[in-house]
Amino acid sequence: MFDYRSMFDLHGKTALVVGAASGIGQASALGVAAFGANTFCADVNLAGAEETARMAREQGGQAQAMLLDMRDSKGMADALKDVAADILVSAPSINVRKPLLDITDEEFDRVIGLNLKGTFMLLKQVARGMAERGRGSIMVFSSIRAEVVEPGQGVYAATKAGARQMCRALAAELGPKGVRVNLIAPGVVETPLTAPIKSKPDWYEAYANKSIFKRWGQPHEMVGAVVFLASEASSYVTGAVITVDGGWTAADGRFMPPL
Repeated sequence: MFDYRSMFDLHGKTALVVGAASGIGQASALGVAAFGANTFCADVNLAGAEETARMAREQGGQAQAMLLDMRDSKGMADALKDVAADILVSAPSINVRKPLLDITDEEFDRVIGLNLKGTFMLLKQVARGMAERGRGSIMVFSSIRAEVVEPGQGVYAATKAGARQMCRALAAELGPKGVRVNLIAPGVVETPLTAPIKSKPDWYEAYANKSIFKRWGQPHEMVGAVVFLASEASSYVTGAVITVDGGWTAADGRFMPPL
């Protein structure tokens, strides 16, 4: 009989969480460590990654920090050469909120360079080893902006839609080799990336009211999806997008009919 109690157990697995210094990446690292994974907390902000690793160890988990820049292919190769990850979580993104016609070439390259090209280089670096070992679960954080957008989000949305299709293709290519690739699409979550919105009360409240729950999400609320996709509980799930958006994309939200 199948042991249902073991479905979410990550003991014996090695997790690489990129973007672990703060926000969703930090919560993801703490989550997989809490469920037993030996966790590498990787970030370009090494001090922040070390703090996350310390927090994970305080919970009784196994964790260590790692300096990693997704924009540096050679640097990633050197840093990860001895890391045989069973689980990969890719969380980092940047955004430049401007009308599309005001985006400079440099700003375009900067957003694309991390969100899309950086994701591509990280996937290549980690997924190859997973395929050779015949196992692995990859999670890339997408966004509701891959399917719904607003003024000022054109380039960011394009990177999220691009990463989504890239990961679906990788899922099809690596499924026969025992590697699963999925995406998590958050709605509005209170993180350093969205901090500028919190300083503008009207904007912050408008976003809160768009969700069915009438509030923003918190980083720890993404962890259930991460642990599910990392574990054997999702052994038949690949090429999927799990939306964790408080109902943002489910409801119109502009008017409550007098029912």
